[in-house]
Amino acid sequence: MDTVDEERLPVVVSAGQSLERVEVVSAVDLATRAAEAAFEGLGDLRRAIEVVSMVNILSPAPPDPASAVARRLGLSPQRAEVTTIGGNSPQWLVNRAAAAIAAGERQAVLVVGAEAQRSAKQAREAKQSRPATRPPGSSPSSSQRPAGSEPDPVIGDARSGVSAAELNAGLIAPVHVYAMFESVLAHSAGRDYETQRRALGDLMAPFTEVAAANPFAWFAESRRPEELATISPDNRLVAEPYPKRMCAVLNVDQGAAVVVTSLAAARRAGVEDRAVFCLAGAEANDVWFPSERPDPGASPGIAAAAAAALGAAGLGIDDVGSFDLYSCFPCVVQMAAAALGVAGDDSRGLTVTGGLPYFGGPGNNYTLHAIAAMTDRLRRLGGTGLVTGLGWYATKHSVGLYGSDPPEAGWRTGDTAPAQAAIDAGAVEVATEAEGPATVVAGTVVAGAGGSPAAAPVVARLTDGRHVAAAAEEDELASVAGCNLVGRHIVVSGPLPRYRLLG
Repeated sequence: MDTVDEERLPVVVSAGQSLERVEVVSAVDLATRAAEAAFEGLGDLRRAIEVVSMVNILSPAPPDPASAVARRLGLSPQRAEVTTIGGNSPQWLVNRAAAAIAAGERQAVLVVGAEAQRSAKQAREAKQSRPATRPPGSSPSSSQRPAGSEPDPVIGDARSGVSAAELNAGLIAPVHVYAMFESVLAHSAGRDYETQRRALGDLMAPFTEVAAANPFAWFAESRRPEELATISPDNRLVAEPYPKRMCAVLNVDQGAAVVVTSLAAARRAGVEDRAVFCLAGAEANDVWFPSERPDPGASPGIAAAAAAALGAAGLGIDDVGSFDLYSCFPCVVQMAAAALGVAGDDSRGLTVTGGLPYFGGPGNNYTLHAIAAMTDRLRRLGGTGLVTGLGWYATKHSVGLYGSDPPEAGWRTGDTAPAQAAIDAGAVEVATEAEGPATVVAGTVVAGAGGSPAAAPVVARLTDGRHVAAAAEEDELASVAGCNLVGRHIVVSGPLPRYRLLG
């Protein structure tokens, strides 16, 4: 500690979470509640907040949500900002705040986010059942915003997560793209979809046990592996091999907030005993568009970010006592575990919240709940924890390391530049038009009404090595039901590529 300036030693000094099941609320309401919970017991430290950084909101919100939260909290920050879309954003914001504190540029930052999808749905349903009462041209958020206020500045990578190639093949819904990744993992393991579901039930059941003990979890109940894996009326097939209980649940009302300060600021406020140290962090991207990835079942981006963060902190994976791996769908858990070199049944566990299908998947903000839960855990039990967050389709990655003991050399940002250059160089060219034979690299069968196939998008490799994203001809759907098409030979045709099975 003698060699580290406490003014430049970043810590998470407090965290708060909120959950609403009854009232109709807004994301700003939930974010404010979470921030108030985080500020509890911090005394004058709330007045030291210089920046309010808010995670992108998918449910209805004003154009200045960070400023709106700041106003409700009585804060006067130098800056209020909101991110682009991406579940990597919460960890990226904490890494960014830690780096600014380490550089002597900031002393206290509030990172906050929320989703009110349940309330938004309930409000829509109520509106449909009664006459409109709001004057024409007004909006629910306009009355909450002072006249003349400006939208909050937007930070982060704003690129779209899919290209025209994926769109033309029907690959846009997250469950369809992630199910396609799962097909690669199932094929690599030599499993058909039924067997893969059973393996995924074993993987995800421990997540439900963590959720069952979490007071902020949306589904606070433990489930047996077979309850997760068995297709049934209340666990319908969504996209092979995923049933409903293996998919992130978006229809939640949840908020989270963390206060990141210097240790010196925490000490001046008399709350240094609550500090959990930000040790290191790093960011990396996988090949941006899913159809361009040489191996859709792996994430060199997670591997690069995790290796850089661990290296910067001077730690190995065996030094980490707790994990929270982003878990929107089971494939991501497997990809992250493989990238980190840990087993799916690692005794340390892979989540501290319960994961997105069981704790809840509040839009882009899940990882802020993971950071809140991780720092609370480390405050109670001590040790070191690792959190991963990702955006789009396992595209944008951010990793953070936290510890109950201060880092000897202070905060460090991991360098992923060389690894990123290698990842980007591995992108496979994608043909927008194609004619001829191809071999399926990844795919899924999307379930329609009654579970019958509604679509079967694939990414396939042409004989010249290029990839193509293609949709099944309608009269082929019955023949692909329940089938993992990875490795199957197809013939592709048309300006909007469609395919038929060969043999």
